[in-house]
Amino acid sequence: MSGTSTTGTTAGAADGAGTRRRRSPAGARTGAVGALMVLPPLLVVALFVGIPVVSGVLYTLGHFGGLNSVIASIGLHQHPADHWWGTLAAYREVLTSDTFLRSLTVTVEVTLVSVVAVFALGLAVALYARLSGGRTARLVTALAVTPLFLPAVIGSYAILTFYAGDGALTTMAHAVGWSSAPRLSYTTWGVIVGQVWTNLPFAVLVLTSGLAAVPDALIEAARDAGARPAQVVLRVLLPMTSVPAVITATFTTIAVLGSFTVPYLVGPTAPTMLGVQLANAFQSFNQPQQSLVMAVVVFALASVVGVAYVRSNVREARRAASVTR
Repeated sequence: MSGTSTTGTTAGAADGAGTRRRRSPAGARTGAVGALMVLPPLLVVALFVGIPVVSGVLYTLGHFGGLNSVIASIGLHQHPADHWWGTLAAYREVLTSDTFLRSLTVTVEVTLVSVVAVFALGLAVALYARLSGGRTARLVTALAVTPLFLPAVIGSYAILTFYAGDGALTTMAHAVGWSSAPRLSYTTWGVIVGQVWTNLPFAVLVLTSGLAAVPDALIEAARDAGARPAQVVLRVLLPMTSVPAVITATFTTIAVLGSFTVPYLVGPTAPTMLGVQLANAFQSFNQPQQSLVMAVVVFALASVVGVAYVRSNVREARRAASVTR
């Protein structure tokens, strides 16, 4: 019995090896074609993203040679490397600066409030469109995605003038006797309004498509079982749109963290968000090393959020694989 099993196993292994040998040329050709197809975008990413990122990180550590030699020759208050790996002097200077800490605090606050507001408004519009349908729902969805077709700089100037002391909101408020109307121009709340305005269309599109993928049969079955609209939302729709929700929250967070136009045009002079602060350090104060340190901090914050996105996708892929088995 054992001999038979061993013989069968050996034969199977031989057949498998033969199959691998027979498939080897086709597999090699497929792999070569795939490598050629993916090579151009990889080269573009490596040339225009990878190399500048590596060079910038080395510059923050005090390595002033090679690609960093030109910028290092004109920058101010730089910290050269004092070890083979570099130095952390620039990081210590930036991370202990009151200006940077205030900017970091404002950036985190604006990001959290903006993401919550964008997600809540986007989900409300998407749920209304999914459960109601009809012309009004389509009109609301179209209005919500309208900012997608307007450049951020135009929207920022619109927000700036609308909420200014002599803007439309103040004028209308005075006309009806309201003299204490809010003036959000050049304030942090104005930046939040601008972030919601620019990021809401993406949230609406992603959440609407995610809710549209939920089968009508599930919603009708829940209603037939006596579920109220709130129960349909909480127990059917939201659990089945976890991935679009994570995508919305992740990409909105990264977009707000790295934003520049809205906080630069609508926000206060100080404290500013990190996107504006690092630009000021580079352009106004001629401190490129400190500016790149701030960029590394923004990249680190965005990477933490990106890890949550990757983990969510991996978990969803495993769940889908377990269902298909």
